[in-house]
Amino acid sequence: MSTSSAPASPEPSPTPGKRASSAVDTDSLGPADRVAPTWTEPLAQRLSRPFGGRLGRHAQVGRQWFWTPLRVILLFAVLVLAAAWLFKAPCQVTYNTEGGPQLDWRNNRQYTAMCYTDIIPRYGMGDLAPDTAFPYKTPWLENRGTPQERVRYMEYPVLTGIFQWINARSADGWATLASFGWLPSGLTSVLYFNISAFWLAAAWLVTIWALVLLCRRRIWDAALAAVSPLVFVHAFTNFDTLATAFGTVGLLAWARRRPVLAGVLIGLGGAAKLYPLFFLGPLLILAWRAGKLPEALRSVLAAAVTWLAVNVPILVLYPVGWREFFRLNNERPADPDSLYNVLMHFTGWAGFDGPLPDGAMPTMLNSVSLAVFLVACLGIGWLALAAPTRPRLAQLCFLVVAAFLLTNKVWSPQYSLWLVPLAVLAIPRWRLLLTWMVIDAAVWAPRMYYYLGTGNKGLPEGWFLGAVVIRDAMVVALCVLIIQEILRPERDRVRAALVVRGEREPGAFDDPCGGVLDGARDRFVLPGIGHWGKEPSAPGR
Repeated sequence: MSTSSAPASPEPSPTPGKRASSAVDTDSLGPADRVAPTWTEPLAQRLSRPFGGRLGRHAQVGRQWFWTPLRVILLFAVLVLAAAWLFKAPCQVTYNTEGGPQLDWRNNRQYTAMCYTDIIPRYGMGDLAPDTAFPYKTPWLENRGTPQERVRYMEYPVLTGIFQWINARSADGWATLASFGWLPSGLTSVLYFNISAFWLAAAWLVTIWALVLLCRRRIWDAALAAVSPLVFVHAFTNFDTLATAFGTVGLLAWARRRPVLAGVLIGLGGAAKLYPLFFLGPLLILAWRAGKLPEALRSVLAAAVTWLAVNVPILVLYPVGWREFFRLNNERPADPDSLYNVLMHFTGWAGFDGPLPDGAMPTMLNSVSLAVFLVACLGIGWLALAAPTRPRLAQLCFLVVAAFLLTNKVWSPQYSLWLVPLAVLAIPRWRLLLTWMVIDAAVWAPRMYYYLGTGNKGLPEGWFLGAVVIRDAMVVALCVLIIQEILRPERDRVRAALVVRGEREPGAFDDPCGGVLDGARDRFVLPGIGHWGKEPSAPGR
């Protein structure tokens, strides 16, 4: 890399909504059409010093035939995923007993080593372990032989449940071949974890691939997701990378102006985890504003048909098992890491429903959390229609998903992975995003030692909840900054003018991920916010 100096002047303030030249308005971008992070990001500038400093004005870029940005970023992702697997490795250790090898989770090893994962104990559940078990059909008993004994079914959405079942049967097949000496042997639950981890890692690589293509002119921003500490901690905590893959590729399909395919992928993501379905609201609102409602409706219809195609067969054949996911979500109280539990702990408040017997539904809590989320969505929708410049799709998607996590009664730790691709697209400020990801990932340590219990030299609940408050405050700060950039689009780095080969490219562009919305002229705008005294006239206002 050349060490000749690059321009150090600040980025210009472009005219919002003005499109860049046609030379940079294609999906096939040359190196000169992309933003070099060592010109725009102070963190990237400092990290580049041991390797020769910032990219030079006359550096030759794009001549390397193999190490393209996509392959470099995927390599980063592979290395972090390998480290993530090693992070969970202590929970795969076994020890020998008279009855055969057993998982070594003695003395709360899963907490003290901070390697806990939901995946390993999933194999031992009755809906996966027997060869005759099929998700949503086969029940199992929870707390067998106790007064709290309950009949349970598969508790995950259909696509994730089928994914688990296929991996369980693959683990059984591996164990059978291992018994003949054809493959290395191991505890079946550990084999199940590793087979699942392989496919979850592949799903995250698909997420990164789609994110690289979505970032386009700021292609190196995708490296933030590839090296995210949240991936290191939570890639194999649960099964959420399936949903991130479908959701991110769905956004890519929308950006490539294929609304039906986008809807199909978003529907599949919603059949794996709920959150990709939240993308449909921003799509509809922005399409309404831009006069592109038919395209958005095609996506919504395709998503609905796809979700129904996955769910209806299970609903018809095994209605009780299919409803288990929804039943459990309705009956769950406020989780330890929800803001409702934070309020109850620090104020002594008994909660909206007060003390409830085991298995009782917290009706008031469910209603309040839903109402608060809907109010937040209405506010986001009003912002989308009244902002002086039409917001970018990724900005609204991040705000909606963040609002759901902040207002929901459950924020499982791996849910933070949902925000990673959206944050990179919505607000690519390197230091800020890495700070948030480090803080969010670090919450795992007090969580594990809180679960350990004070009787086992664990942390009191207050320490864990303090970390939760800091994490939530960081997410709120990201939302506030995104809202500020929506209202002042000249501060939006994605919309900022291009820096091409050390020279300033005049003008800006609208929404690289917007598909048919990118550069479209507004057809419906609510009054109310104004444009800081100016009335925009460019496309995408």
